[in-house]
Amino acid sequence: MTTDRLLDAGAVRDLDNVKRLWAAAGIVSFLGLAVTAVLAFTDPADVNWVMWLRGIAVTVACFAFILVTAAVRRGSRRAYTRMRLVATIAPVGVALLIVAPDSGYPGWMKVEQAVLAIPVIVIAVLLWRRRMRQALRPVR
Repeated sequence: MTTDRLLDAGAVRDLDNVKRLWAAAGIVSFLGLAVTAVLAFTDPADVNWVMWLRGIAVTVACFAFILVTAAVRRGSRRAYTRMRLVATIAPVGVALLIVAPDSGYPGWMKVEQAVLAIPVIVIAVLLWRRRMRQALRPVR
């Protein structure tokens, strides 16, 4: 359920930054997907289904979260809570992917995922700021 709330200028500015960061993460993920596509063509033995699955899922998710950010800007507490949860947990998943010895991800993709995690961590920080929590606190 979306309720129209008047967010303060600081929260709006933070959400504009969140939108840009999701776009940046989506571009990084798309570039990783492009590398996977080139490798599939030039050296198919180096590409597995896990690389395709993660590349597509993460790219789509990043761009979908731009839409979710718009819902948060309209005052959706539900969208805010979900996005904050994903932005908080996703970097943990990336860290596990990086340290897993037999994850199916080549070294270059682990680096790409680490780079992708940076804007997501910043998103989590922005979403956990006091002014954001206050702007989107539950309506009583």
